[in-house]
Amino acid sequence: MTRLFQPVLRHGLLGLTRLLVGARASWEGSAPADVPRIYFANHTSHLDTLAVMAALPSELRARTHPVAALDYWGGSALRRAVAAGCLNALLVDRTGKATAEVMDAMAAVLESGQSLILFPEGTRGDGTVAPFKSGLYHLARRVPSAELVPVFIENLHRVMPKGMPLLVPLICTMRFGAPLPPVEGEDKAAFLERARGALVSLSRSKSHSDSQPTGQRTAQ
Repeated sequence: MTRLFQPVLRHGLLGLTRLLVGARASWEGSAPADVPRIYFANHTSHLDTLAVMAALPSELRARTHPVAALDYWGGSALRRAVAAGCLNALLVDRTGKATAEVMDAMAAVLESGQSLILFPEGTRGDGTVAPFKSGLYHLARRVPSAELVPVFIENLHRVMPKGMPLLVPLICTMRFGAPLPPVEGEDKAAFLERARGALVSLSRSKSHSDSQPTGQRTAQ
């Protein structure tokens, strides 16, 4: 794929994602900001990465790199072109064979002033938030200056259920929560449970946020 064609495909993919699932951003405790961030989200479908990227403002999207599984997104030339060429994804080996190299690559992105999108559950879920893998903890310790922003992906597991060949038309919202504050001396288990709790809290915030004026919730 030529570099000239990549912006066209990127625009088309993100536009199609918005058309199919809405990919609406609701900023609930944080606001768009050009600072190094680790956006950590629940993992519900193969559309998660596209949906979160589509929800970000264009100026942040250009400086944000989804962390994507090499075994899936590198499985074909087309998937690799979409992930690396169009979405600026960082393709990582999740078998554990290259843990140090993966951590170095993610840290380098954050240290350069850019952001990452992570799915710390490690695998697709059914709408509930599963326990987190340890990578988020180690990355947060490695680059403590990066903000940790939870993103709850609402409804996308119902749009593209496992094993279903067709999409179910529903509006999906990306709920961006407040940055996770650092806690001095916090161990890995406590950190991971607190980070998971931040996502779970966002999943329960729908009734409250629906009572607020739309302009206070959604970045255009």
